[in-house]
Amino acid sequence: MMVLDIDRVGRVFGSGRVRVTALDDVSLRVRAGEFVALMGPSGSGKSTLLRIAGGLERPTTGRVLLAGRDVADFGEAGLAQTWRRQVGFVFQEANLLPSLTAAENVALALELDGVKRRPAMTGARGLLDSLGLAAVRDRFPAQLSGGEQQRVAIARAVAGGRSLLLADEPTGALDALTGEAVMGLLRQRCDTGCAVVIATHNIRHAAWADRVMFLADGRLSGEAGPPAGPECLLETGRTR
Repeated sequence: MMVLDIDRVGRVFGSGRVRVTALDDVSLRVRAGEFVALMGPSGSGKSTLLRIAGGLERPTTGRVLLAGRDVADFGEAGLAQTWRRQVGFVFQEANLLPSLTAAENVALALELDGVKRRPAMTGARGLLDSLGLAAVRDRFPAQLSGGEQQRVAIARAVAGGRSLLLADEPTGALDALTGEAVMGLLRQRCDTGCAVVIATHNIRHAAWADRVMFLADGRLSGEAGPPAGPECLLETGRTR
């Protein structure tokens, strides 16, 4: 099943002398259960592409299809429903609500989708338990380590069985060991059928993906399978 279809998308900011082309004729297709990594230097368009993929920004040209539907046809209500039920976002900062516990942060995503409080909390705790966070699920964000916060953010992003997960440098502020653990969690979600697209500068983290796409100056400049050298496989813990 094709979850995401980005078709010849362009994104331009400003006009005249201040016109900036962030994306230029970019196409990308991602199927259910596929893990795609976007690599490229800062300013290459990775974050913009992720935002457009999830409907957070509109492309200047081209179109984006989510599960076969054109995002341009969704409207505000349709987009809100898509963000609640279909697309999850993970950013470099966890952005958890400080007044809610870890479980409450995850449950809120379910409650906003109409799930009653008690089953939402039950589902949130179960999801956190599956991510190794059973011991901290009733703690507030300030009581969690950076890696724990990021894992809670991932749990919140996938709550409700979302079919697409978009992650923008989700390990950028984490130490190497915790970063690898987070990548393992993303891979796990992908292996259950969720399509995953991440932006990363880290070649070791790209090794978790099925495909690596390279962006430069707003254009796709190449595509490859994941780095598969012995050293990289040893560092990531993956076998192929």
